[in-house]
Amino acid sequence: MARVYNFSAGPSMLPEPVLRKAAEEMLDYKGSGQSVMEMSHRSKVFDAIIVEAEALLRKVMNIPENYHVLFLQGGASSQFAMVPLNLMTTKKKCDIVNTGQWSKKAISEAKRYGTVRVVATSEDRNFNYIPDLSKVTFDPDAAYVHITSNNTIFGTRYRTFPDTGAIPLVADASSNILSEVIDVSKFGLIYAGAQKNIAPSGLTIVIIRKDLVGEAQEITPTMFKYTTHVEAKSLYNTPPCYCVYIAKLVFEWLLDRGGLPAMQKINEEKAAMLYDFLDGSKLFKPTVAEPHRSLMNVPFVLPNEELDAEFLKKAVAAGFVNLKGHRSVGGMRASIYNAMPVEGVKKLVEFMKTFETEHR
Repeated sequence: MARVYNFSAGPSMLPEPVLRKAAEEMLDYKGSGQSVMEMSHRSKVFDAIIVEAEALLRKVMNIPENYHVLFLQGGASSQFAMVPLNLMTTKKKCDIVNTGQWSKKAISEAKRYGTVRVVATSEDRNFNYIPDLSKVTFDPDAAYVHITSNNTIFGTRYRTFPDTGAIPLVADASSNILSEVIDVSKFGLIYAGAQKNIAPSGLTIVIIRKDLVGEAQEITPTMFKYTTHVEAKSLYNTPPCYCVYIAKLVFEWLLDRGGLPAMQKINEEKAAMLYDFLDGSKLFKPTVAEPHRSLMNVPFVLPNEELDAEFLKKAVAAGFVNLKGHRSVGGMRASIYNAMPVEGVKKLVEFMKTFETEHR
């Protein structure tokens, strides 16, 4: 069976060269006589894998030396609690920008451990834009400011990040990490679930400025303390070893392609191709207007649910899967993460053009 074009919002497709490399090494990783799935996380072989993975990620993202890189479990959802537990210590309050479902979850968890001020929201238009933060005054006594840098469900993204001054800026970058160049030094903490642009589900990346790692709130469980994982070099307990290994292969793949500057250019090309068609279509309509459109997640709608169902059915038959939109938006959503080739987007647009011609 030929491989399909998988437009899932996550878990998403992985680069084919990475999958082929993993298949080659499945039974015998570099002469160890075992799969990475089987080896001890305390072994010298796996230690070399996780050390190299960190070094490669630092190179890919140009992460400064004054930041720790952690490979954790629990998904980005665990970070909704870990961030306030570790950062809202002397200052028991934070500012959060509400741009959708994941921001709402971050707000809900942070409220358990301190006072949350929602400084801006786009809920008035079902989160189809990023609020203007140029005139927002952040609380100087806030422990941190939290944003969701890309919204998987609603298809919005920050093109510029807010200037929070001395207040640490925290970003949930789960759905756009590694998709474009960012200045890590502008953030106090970046976290991301791996299942969109990095690796299979089960791994969470945390990049945290060293001065923000210290005494967590007294009630913080051991596994939820950043110090626990910093001191143990992400090996306090058994990590998701195979996910770390796949992440290492993805980082290598990115560097082979020219790193994030080259990847950003490709992603901009793919997104422009799809948005250009949607903007000119009389049948399909994008749900997000410029300048807030995501490079990774492109939601669009048809005039009615009957056409949605027909389109999705025909799309699957043509080899385009997981295009159904989230119930909050409806319609369709094409997630075009790093591993989606340009060819996949071209073929999707051709399919959509044919569908539109048939329904004039």
